[in-house]
Amino acid sequence: MKKPALYLAIISTLLVSSSCAQKKTDRTAEAAAQKEVTPVEVPRTNGLARAYFASGCFWCVEVVYESLKGVEESISGYSGGHTENPTYESSNTGTTGHAEAVEIIYDPSVISFATLVDVYFGSQNVTQVNGQGPDHGSQYRSIIFYQNEEQKKVIDEKIAALNKTLGGDKEVAAEVLPFQKFWEGEDYHQNYERNNPDNPYVRGVSIPRFKRFAKQFPELLKEGSVP
Repeated sequence: MKKPALYLAIISTLLVSSSCAQKKTDRTAEAAAQKEVTPVEVPRTNGLARAYFASGCFWCVEVVYESLKGVEESISGYSGGHTENPTYESSNTGTTGHAEAVEIIYDPSVISFATLVDVYFGSQNVTQVNGQGPDHGSQYRSIIFYQNEEQKKVIDEKIAALNKTLGGDKEVAAEVLPFQKFWEGEDYHQNYERNNPDNPYVRGVSIPRFKRFAKQFPELLKEGSVP
């Protein structure tokens, strides 16, 4: 006769599997619904444009983009979800639909949107689903947001080219979604790597990720940007 504890373990495993499957189904349905909406195009201000990306921890992504010539500012925050006023704590539950994202304020006469997309793919593991490196969960998933059909065409063409080079059953994991809204993150998340150079995560994950990116794109870097 099997012990009750074994029954409990089996039931617990089945419940967890069912919960994970339901979350995956919900995310798929949500992403499909998001693709149907009309993208919001953010107007330029003083000649500067804005672009939005999600690629794992926003601390890592923020510092990558701030190092680029032509980028005036990179701001950490949240996008891609279905709730109002997301916070770090709420987005980390995985129930708001938001991903950690960055808002890139850039000069398109110096750096193009296409180059920003190249940097995006060149600074991540393009096949990792729901995360980057040690960060896992839907709040760390990869998303490229487009504001018009021209941007979407750029993104789609680059993904198609990458998928050809990957071969086999591997493919780019990033979602491509119409931009809707960006929620700026809490103050303590802004310029986190710069302000916390001795943080274990920064030293063990963020800085190594940045250096791998910088090695690929030295011609795009501002002087003195490598830590």
